[in-house]
Amino acid sequence: MSIEVKVPVLPESVSDAIIAGWHKKPGDPVRRDENLVDLETDKVVLEVPAPVDGVLKEILRPTGETVTSEELIAVIEEGASAPAPTPAASAPAAAAAPAASGSSQAAGEPSPSARRVMAEHGIEGQTIEGTGRGGRVTKEDAVKAASQPAAKSGGSSEIAKVAGTSLAMQGQRAEQRVP
Repeated sequence: MSIEVKVPVLPESVSDAIIAGWHKKPGDPVRRDENLVDLETDKVVLEVPAPVDGVLKEILRPTGETVTSEELIAVIEEGASAPAPTPAASAPAAAAAPAASGSSQAAGEPSPSARRVMAEHGIEGQTIEGTGRGGRVTKEDAVKAASQPAAKSGGSSEIAKVAGTSLAMQGQRAEQRVP
């Protein structure tokens, strides 16, 4: 059954509208309340939704043409969209496959917060054994690994230099009096 798509009733201060753009082409499946076309008046842009599910059979007024209230602009063939959802149903399944493979790649990698801690302390990711899900290196693993080499190396003078530098970088200055 063919359904007519008409320009909605325009306010009394607006005499006509211009078709700003079609969101669908003839032959495209449409769903009820899906935006079909934008109509531009001198005051506002109106969105005209599809009144029913179906296939856009014909566009009677192209983009850029001036139309008035209640004017017929398109025809939708109701209920002709049965074959269209089949490809759409397979698309989410295809999108789910890369997502699953992406999560398996992240299994041995450090989390973003762990990467930050490792970068701050100059630790390589291969030296830390992950305790997170699937062997993922967590922030706690990185903090633990950062504290272990400092205790073993006994190089506290190097740590003190770095700590002093970070205090100076944070805006803490030595007090100096000028006569």
